[in-house]
Amino acid sequence: MSGQAAHGQSMYRKEPKKYPREVKGRFDTLRDLAMYVLLGIYYFLPWFTLDGRQGVLFDLPARKFYIFGITFWPQDFIYLTLLLVIAGLSLFFFTALAGRLFCGYACPQTVWTEAFLLMERWVEGDRAKRMKLDKAPWSTKKLVRKATKQFLWITFALWTGFTFVGFFTPIRELWGDIARFNLGGWETFWFLFYSVATYGNAGYLREQVCKYMCPYARFQSAMFDKDTLVISYDEERGEPRGGRRKGSDTSGLGDCINCTLCVQVCPTGIDIRDGLQYECIACAACIDVCDQVMDKMGYERGLVRYTTENALEGKAQRIVRPRILIYATLLLAIISGVLWSISERIPLRADLIRDRNVLYRTLPDGRIENVYTLKLINMDEVPHRYRMTVIGNQQVSAGTSRPLKLQPEEVGVFSLRLTAPTTAGAGVQRLDILFEAVENPSIKRAASARMLLPAGP
Repeated sequence: MSGQAAHGQSMYRKEPKKYPREVKGRFDTLRDLAMYVLLGIYYFLPWFTLDGRQGVLFDLPARKFYIFGITFWPQDFIYLTLLLVIAGLSLFFFTALAGRLFCGYACPQTVWTEAFLLMERWVEGDRAKRMKLDKAPWSTKKLVRKATKQFLWITFALWTGFTFVGFFTPIRELWGDIARFNLGGWETFWFLFYSVATYGNAGYLREQVCKYMCPYARFQSAMFDKDTLVISYDEERGEPRGGRRKGSDTSGLGDCINCTLCVQVCPTGIDIRDGLQYECIACAACIDVCDQVMDKMGYERGLVRYTTENALEGKAQRIVRPRILIYATLLLAIISGVLWSISERIPLRADLIRDRNVLYRTLPDGRIENVYTLKLINMDEVPHRYRMTVIGNQQVSAGTSRPLKLQPEEVGVFSLRLTAPTTAGAGVQRLDILFEAVENPSIKRAASARMLLPAGP
């Protein structure tokens, strides 16, 4: 047992709180733009209505997804699969191209952390003031500032949780239920769970999620190569480091003045001068602040920049290379295919299930009858009547227990009978039953059936 353990001390070092310094620059502007756009989309979408219905609603009890006027049913599960494939390929593409772009600009953890940091800076001040406030003893001023920050954080987190549930429950109804204290059990659970998760992850865990909890940080290096654009420190140009005044003698020194501002602005607290590290989320804050320092010193920008390992070694770099072209081609093909499939999607489903109790039966007039259960789904926004046509054997006729008429998004179950004379053949007859909307013949769907006919004498 070590000495620390013997004296009852913890063998684990407490993670020190990070106080990322605020920086302005072109990459910071892009991050802010991404934050406002993504948060705007998230909070606005549930309130957007289209044709009197919530524009984006995942109605799990009804097993229907409403997305911009299109209703997706469980039978459309293939689109979810393709969406996951697109997301995976996009991650491979952008990572191979320019490292952790997703982490730095679009990851929910990054976006909400930036929003929480913005509120913290607004209430408590810049980096130095926040550090001084945390070290100061408790006073009325400190209590007011901390309480104000917590109020903003908790309110924002609760609104985030409310919005999340609003994607699955009509948000206007949800707002009324909350106002009447009439929220359901599952809605209450997810509302509080997502609120607490947002508050904890963005308010306190922050960079620890990226460093210790996110699996992407662990396997990102498998997608890098020597031509991947990553944020790098130009060691050959910057070393040896040393402080100096502008215009002073710099003989024997590199361009790095060892100001440590690149460390102070890093949200994960790493030193980019130590080389690429898995904790780096590619936010490029170090590039912005280093460029500002270079401007003040009268040096060329780019001591810390987006570059490739080959470029740093003085070798030729290839940003556009085979793997990038392959990822881009696959993405373009799949996205185009999905969009074409959705545009050509037929809002009708038809399924036939044979009655297994009786293979066939002979009617009083000598005709042979097979019975099926027909399930029709009208996936359109308007009602439809349908007509049936038997394809494959003109002697076979089809009939149902009641007219094939469905209301918008209605699922209808019918008893369907196929009848044929004994002259229609023997054995198994493979047929297609075509269902066609009377009002719109372009809406049609065929279902396969096997009709059993007895062998002749």
